[in-house]
Amino acid sequence: MICVVEQTESFACWLAGLKDLRAKVAVGRRLERAAMGNLGDFKALGGGISELRVDVAAGYRIYFTRKENRLIVLLVGGDKSSQAADILKARKLAKELK
Repeated sequence: MICVVEQTESFACWLAGLKDLRAKVAVGRRLERAAMGNLGDFKALGGGISELRVDVAAGYRIYFTRKENRLIVLLVGGDKSSQAADILKARKLAKELK
């Protein structure tokens, strides 16, 4: 199943600002797999928000929600150190999308 993957401005800014090239490549590969329907290592956080884990360097996280059957909206990205704040921001963005 192929999914459409959309990015919020917040996510796009985070990804563009990611300085670790190895992490940026790993995130890109992870998003390619998600677009093919393979979410891999992810966790539902409740409230329609889920977290993709990218186990490179700082332990990056990508927060997303699903719309319809085939659309994944990337809300926020971050690492383990900003996880709590990132989840709050992702929940807020998800509510704004509804």
